[in-house]
Amino acid sequence: MTSIAEQIEQLFKQHSQADIIRLEKLPQSGSDRIYFRLECKNCEGNNFNSVIGTYNINKKENKTFLNFSRHFKSIGSPVPFIYATNEEGTIYLQEDFGNVSLLDMLEKHGQNEYVYSLYQKSLKALSYLQINADKEIDYDWCITSREFGKQAILSDLLYFKYYFLDTLKIPYDKENLYNDFDALSTYLAHVDHKYFMFRDFQSRNIMIKNDEVFFIDYQGGMKGALQYDVASLLWQAKAHLSDEWKTSLLEYYMDCADELLNKDMDRNRFVSQYNGYVLLRMLQVLGAYGFRGLFERKAHFLTSIPLALLNLKWFINNKHFGISLPEFEQLMTRIVEDDIINRFVPIKANTATPLTVTINSFSYLKRGYPPDPSRNGGGFVFDCRGILNPGRIELYKQMTGRDKKVKDYLEQQTRMEDFLNSVYNVVDIAVENYIGRNFESLMINFGCTGGQHRSVYAADALSRHLRNKYAVRTIVNHLEQNISETKESPNPAK
Repeated sequence: MTSIAEQIEQLFKQHSQADIIRLEKLPQSGSDRIYFRLECKNCEGNNFNSVIGTYNINKKENKTFLNFSRHFKSIGSPVPFIYATNEEGTIYLQEDFGNVSLLDMLEKHGQNEYVYSLYQKSLKALSYLQINADKEIDYDWCITSREFGKQAILSDLLYFKYYFLDTLKIPYDKENLYNDFDALSTYLAHVDHKYFMFRDFQSRNIMIKNDEVFFIDYQGGMKGALQYDVASLLWQAKAHLSDEWKTSLLEYYMDCADELLNKDMDRNRFVSQYNGYVLLRMLQVLGAYGFRGLFERKAHFLTSIPLALLNLKWFINNKHFGISLPEFEQLMTRIVEDDIINRFVPIKANTATPLTVTINSFSYLKRGYPPDPSRNGGGFVFDCRGILNPGRIELYKQMTGRDKKVKDYLEQQTRMEDFLNSVYNVVDIAVENYIGRNFESLMINFGCTGGQHRSVYAADALSRHLRNKYAVRTIVNHLEQNISETKESPNPAK
């Protein structure tokens, strides 16, 4: 990862005479792409104070994104300008729209007039891009299929089946379900309006800067139904928009599309097929959450599953999509029952919960395993010495696992993330059980050579994970740093 950062710096210096004052790795999301923000000074002559450096080993995906970006920019759509790419096709520099997404604005301000106007701007810019970009785009640029047709739709339905539905172990008639999938994919493939389709048009991929909207992460795009992207945005589970907003914003979008198409669409047919795409998008998202959460064990995706199921429950109880699918409808009704949803809702501590989780970082060489002063005993000891040691590098010797440079090193150059995901999987079982049984104490220890870097980082990370997921109280002791802190949940249960 050091070499990647250095390559990004070198590419920037080839493009600009500005001085880099900071290189920061940005949090990684669901993809394998790695992002850095480069802040610079002496930027006279440049139209930026910072750029985003992107590393992605998938050269085909990069090529698609770059081609799409240049095409969209040429028609005046709000997408990032591409400043430079490396010869290998693995790194590129793009315009920086900041850290604030449409979802951030929604969470900050709620469903007020300002946020509604941002959704309107997003839908207007979406319709413009979809319809105008389609005119001269080369769909051979697409990563996989040129068009979101029947086979692609069926693939999404099977993705949901394999990575989510089958994990529930609910009995069903496989042949009848496949017949329903075939009928639904045929129905959705025959739409009146097919143009460019983003594929992942949701509020996290819409950035807000100076009250304007900008789009990112459209490399999965292809030709497809206009309805799909609108459904993705308005029915995003995390956003939880009111039905009034969903209805009025859909009407606004159709007004924008009518104006661009210079004709009035059949709105009853459009809405009926739109509802089908809403359902498809929900199932595709559940498949993704199942893969990332149930198979890859990434906590963020697991916690999103209940929201997605509640979204689906409301939809199937209130909307119709114009086609009868007996086996499929029976299954949809079953997977949104309370007992299924509750499988994915983690138990939460509340103000009466006696459990306190004590998390220690320590040195194997200096003092060995920390004693447990509680009467509970047991707990866990995790050895961090299998992770590359920042303490061997002169720059980091006087720092700890709380310093940003050390954190960056552990996140970017070691397998700390994999290590911690395994720790979370083990510890979560005990924490859920202890909360449910009203236990008072659980001790968890992280040891490394000096108790300074790896164990400190891991202890802080676990404390943050447990407080966010279970709202449980933690005490963090960094024994070699003589630090002891009590941490309360940021969202205590009532």
